[in-house]
Amino acid sequence: MKQSVYAIVLAAGKSTRMQKQKLLLPFQGETIIRKVINTAMQAVNSNIVVVLGSHSDEVRQQTNNPNLKFILNPNYETGMLSSVICGFSALPERAGAAMLFLGDQPHIPGSVPVQLIVAWNNSKKGIIIPTFSGKRGHPVLIETKYKQEIEQLNPEKGLKELMEKFSNDVLEVECQAPEVIRDIDTPDDYQYEINKNK
Repeated sequence: MKQSVYAIVLAAGKSTRMQKQKLLLPFQGETIIRKVINTAMQAVNSNIVVVLGSHSDEVRQQTNNPNLKFILNPNYETGMLSSVICGFSALPERAGAAMLFLGDQPHIPGSVPVQLIVAWNNSKKGIIIPTFSGKRGHPVLIETKYKQEIEQLNPEKGLKELMEKFSNDVLEVECQAPEVIRDIDTPDDYQYEINKNK
């Protein structure tokens, strides 16, 4: 039996291109960040670490679940890799792997993270990546054995460097979900997803 899977929700960014904190914007009757957390919970229950940074108090207030673990990334302005490192550092010892959810992908179908966990359990691979039409997306599942490797990565390359270095341990899982390769960076992106999900 493999160890537990945790979710790391990356919710520290400044939303520079949106010009406001996008994670607090409404989406399907919730906020973007709450929708992401709820999708993660469908797969891993309350085994969730939320990495905060910009607007940390407001983002944290978007969930009233006391079982979630919140951690503040003091270096969030240096880029996403610092939040990934922060999230892995907050995982308990029983965590065998972590799924990295982007805070700006509220449209990810709940079936996708479940599909990744099944693929991990059925394979001997340590890095599971969802793809759509051959393009890699998120959430990505990474075994905790890579924690120290992640800490040594070049911030300019981020997790791509890990996937290149350990390409033999990567399993791509084709998903019937174009949402895995879309995120919300700009007002136009947001409007597209709102219209798409009406």
